[in-house]
Amino acid sequence: MGKRDNRVAYMNPIAMARWRGPSQSAGPTIQDYLNRPRPTWEEVKKQLENKKKGSKALAEFEEKMNENWKKELEKSREKLLSGNESSSKKRERKKKKKKKSCQSSSSSSSSSDSSSSSSDSEDEEKKQGKKRKKKKNRAYKSSESSTCESESESKESVKKKKSKDETEKEKYIKSLSKKRKKTYPEDKPLSSELSSESDYEEEMQAKKKRKRDDREKATEKAKKKKKKQHKKHSKKKKKKSGSSHKSG
Repeated sequence: MGKRDNRVAYMNPIAMARWRGPSQSAGPTIQDYLNRPRPTWEEVKKQLENKKKGSKALAEFEEKMNENWKKELEKSREKLLSGNESSSKKRERKKKKKKKSCQSSSSSSSSSDSSSSSSDSEDEEKKQGKKRKKKKNRAYKSSESSTCESESESKESVKKKKSKDETEKEKYIKSLSKKRKKTYPEDKPLSSELSSESDYEEEMQAKKKRKRDDREKATEKAKKKKKKQHKKHSKKKKKKSGSSHKSG
């Protein structure tokens, strides 16, 4: 049996559209849009003038509102000013009345008032003076306490150093006295003590000299090593330069 023919006939879409005829569209066509009713130039001018008139009317309305608002503000200001003036006048009248009553009463008790006012001022000055003295005393006490603490710390450190030195001296003197007793039992104790102190001082000086000598030797050795290294490095450089010249 042969294969089934699945081929389909080709249909030209343009030919099919012509065969179907014009399509019935629901909306307006391009021709309808081009043939729409348009206003003339005179009508456009009239519309622009009407717009300008509308804006002028709005500006006039705003000006009228501003004028009314200004009038209301002026009225309110006048009311406030009149109220302030009346209140200030009332206060002045009250002050005058008080002054008159005070003058009448003060004529009788002027001496007592002057004494009381002077006593009040003196009391205030005394209080202020006491406060200042208290502040000064506090500052002075704080400074004294800080200085005393620093002095006590320095004294304690000095005492500790002295006690250490004394203990070392006593130990050394005891050791020397024991050695002397073993070697020279017939010597007197006083002479041994004096000699031990002098020996201790001599040994301390000798130790200091040894330390200085050791330091000087170490510095000299370091200097010599640096010189030797420098000489070796310079010799190597000379050899390299000579070999490079020969090869060239």
